[in-house]
Amino acid sequence: MAADTAPTVCVVAPEPQLTIEIETDRSREAPEIHLHPGGQGLWVATMARSLDAEVVVCGPFGGETGEITAHLARSRGLVVRTPAQGGGGTLLRDRRGGGEPELVTVPPQPLDRHGIDDFYSISLVGALESDVCVLTGNQHDVGIPPDHLARLAHDVASSGTPVVADLSGDLATAVGREAIAVLKMSDQEMVATGVADDDSVAALRRAGEAWVADGPGAVVVSRAGDPTLLVTTEDAWTLTTPEVSTVDHRGAGDSMTAGIAVGLARGLPLTEAVRLGAAAGALNVARHGLGTGRRGEIEAFAARVSVEEIGGR
Repeated sequence: MAADTAPTVCVVAPEPQLTIEIETDRSREAPEIHLHPGGQGLWVATMARSLDAEVVVCGPFGGETGEITAHLARSRGLVVRTPAQGGGGTLLRDRRGGGEPELVTVPPQPLDRHGIDDFYSISLVGALESDVCVLTGNQHDVGIPPDHLARLAHDVASSGTPVVADLSGDLATAVGREAIAVLKMSDQEMVATGVADDDSVAALRRAGEAWVADGPGAVVVSRAGDPTLLVTTEDAWTLTTPEVSTVDHRGAGDSMTAGIAVGLARGLPLTEAVRLGAAAGALNVARHGLGTGRRGEIEAFAARVSVEEIGGR
């Protein structure tokens, strides 16, 4: 990347989602409705754009709701590339009171064989045109098998584009065998899937070392309010952010992933890229709106993130 150009990031988003939220306008004590481009991939993409990266999102945006989601994504400065069919997932949330806010979830239309082929080629070309590629996952069946995403990771990484993967379960297992730059998971995901014995730093480090011995150059473990863990074949570090009050914890991990990807796209050393990611994730919990933030504030906050090398290897 040239010093005078913005970094470019390709986000592979298998499950874009239109999020419709009902909230209360406190100035009028009346309901109000907000529409957001949602789903993990779009939250990552939105934060990467907030950090002034040029972002291409590759994913299925089919059907009426998919078209609306794509329009909202483009209005936020994202470039959208989509196969001819599939997608269109929707989430309706009522945030006016307590209790479970999710009222209706409409799963996306899965891709068929031709749609999967289109999705692969769109994603591959988008990734090869970018400085970094981010692979994100899906909550529902979108028709994309884990080995398909692993093949994409292999081909992109083999072509010289660093891959950052924020995945769990079978997707993490499949993609984690490839020579990607970073595999990011949460401590809860690692324990729940049996990757780590427990959520102690020692257990998470052992799990991370097992991963990097198999493929990824680094494993990043997000740990909610505890310090982030970074593991490579050579060493391990914890990254601690200043404490902030939580407004909405959702999307913090996705903002972290975006920060890491943008940092690598800028050419930052790995620890500095993860420092930027930790800052983006920490500040996101202090805001309403997933994947939102301001570059200047995030970079200033990143300067206050402490990085500590862990001994004992």
